[in-house]
Amino acid sequence: MNKVVDIKTAIDAVKPGDTVLVGGFTNIGAPMNLMYELGKRPEINHLTTVSEDFHYNAEDKPWQGFNPMLLQGQIDHIIVSFFGHKTAQKMMDEGKVKLTLVPQGTLAERLRAAGAGLGGFYTPTGVGTVAEEGKEVREINGRKYVLEMPLPGDVALVKCWKADRMGNAIFNYTAQNFNFAMATAGKTVILECEELVEPGEIRPDEVQLPGVFVDYVVHCKEAKF
Repeated sequence: MNKVVDIKTAIDAVKPGDTVLVGGFTNIGAPMNLMYELGKRPEINHLTTVSEDFHYNAEDKPWQGFNPMLLQGQIDHIIVSFFGHKTAQKMMDEGKVKLTLVPQGTLAERLRAAGAGLGGFYTPTGVGTVAEEGKEVREINGRKYVLEMPLPGDVALVKCWKADRMGNAIFNYTAQNFNFAMATAGKTVILECEELVEPGEIRPDEVQLPGVFVDYVVHCKEAKF
């Protein structure tokens, strides 16, 4: 199946109110072209974004990453592991944006649980802190654990180095950190690739993300930051 489409068609899959999973580690290994295209659609709003962090401050780079979406009010809820974004912090203090911090390992495991169809998992991370508020706490073998639930997304925006037209993909460098987990946890997966090849040109043992998880492939030769 040829899953290659133009970037505008791919972003049409994102709807107002969606939870959007975004791969990468800061802007490195992130699907920047897909993010910029989504930032051109102010009508796609009331979004919840899930990512490892929230990229650079809008004061420094208003055009970069999540900033166009944030500044024009497309994002209602930010779920991240690391947060140092001054503009988003101000908007949060003003009640314009909600912020949820999730420990990085817990974030990865919640995404993995969503992709694997698990009902949740117990972790000692967050016990005795605000991270356990409102959650089930259970003692197992004399140690307390917090129940964490899966974190699925309506759409996942992911980035790879090379993909074929069926969506089989290979990641490079830090793109390996969260893109796979985001892809497996997303109901609709849009894959941005730097290199596009024909089916069969990627050896089966090289594939890091099977095409069965991918709905759309967008070929973007230039990586934008």
